[in-house]
Amino acid sequence: MDKKLKKLKQVLSEAKSALIAFSGGVDSTFLLSVAKEVLADKILAVTAKADIFPSYETREAKEIADSTGVNHIFLETAQLQATNFVNNPPDRCYICKKILFTNLLEIAKENNLNCVLDGSNYDDLSDYRPGAQAALELGIKSPLQEVKLTKAEIRMLSEKMGLKTWDKPPLACLATRIPYGEMITKEKLKRIDQAETFLLQSGTKGMRVRDHNDIARIEVAKDDIPGLLEPNYADKIVVHLKRLGYTYITVDLEGYRTGSLNEMGGAKNGQKRN
Repeated sequence: MDKKLKKLKQVLSEAKSALIAFSGGVDSTFLLSVAKEVLADKILAVTAKADIFPSYETREAKEIADSTGVNHIFLETAQLQATNFVNNPPDRCYICKKILFTNLLEIAKENNLNCVLDGSNYDDLSDYRPGAQAALELGIKSPLQEVKLTKAEIRMLSEKMGLKTWDKPPLACLATRIPYGEMITKEKLKRIDQAETFLLQSGTKGMRVRDHNDIARIEVAKDDIPGLLEPNYADKIVVHLKRLGYTYITVDLEGYRTGSLNEMGGAKNGQKRN
C-alpha cells in the first residue's frame, strides 16, 4: 500500500500541474490531498454543480476543499438540457461524463493546466461505469487506478492521513435513483434530494431513496432497518416524504446495495451502478 502511495506521488509529480474533478467523496478527497502535497498551488479542484448532484454533497465538497486550502471552483453543468440524458438510457452515465469532462478540459486549458484527473480507483474497473469510456475517449487520467489503489486501501490511507472522509459512504448522482427509461426531470431530482437530505439530517447515513413515481423505496444497510422502522421516526419519514409528493413510502428489506435498479432490467447482466 505504501509503495502504491509512493508511485502515486511520482505520477502526480510527472504531471507537473492538474485540474482535479472533485466531488468531495473518499477517492477524490484523497487524490486532492496527495496532489496538494506534491504539486502545491499547481492544482485546481473543480466541483460540478447541477440538479443531478445532491445538494448536501455539494456543500460538503466546498467545506472540504476550503479546509485543504486549494484553489476550488464550481462548474455549472447542464445535463438536463441534453435530451439523450433526460431519456435515461442505460448509458446515461456516459452522456453525463462526456458533458462534464469536456467542460473540465476547457477549464484546464484556460488555466494552463497539463491534464484533468479523476478519482476512479482500481476496484472501479470491475464495475459497470459507462462514464469510464467517456474519460478514456477524452484523455482524462485516473492516477488512483493507474497505481492500482483499491477502495479499501484508499480508506486506510485516508484514515492514516487524518482525512474525515475515510469512512464516508459511496456517492452517486441523483439520476441513479430513477429506473432506466423513466424520464429524468428537475422535479423528480429535487424531491429525491429533499427526501435524502431529510434522512441524512435525521441521522440515517449510507442510504438511497429510489424513485418509482408514486413510490419511494428507501434502501439502508440491513442493520439500520430496525432504526428506520422505529414508530416515531417512521411516522416522521412518512409525513415528510408524502409532503414531497410520494403516495407510498417503503423500506427495501434486502437493504442498500449498488445496482438495485438493474434488477428491473436495462443494464447488462452482472453490471452495476450506484
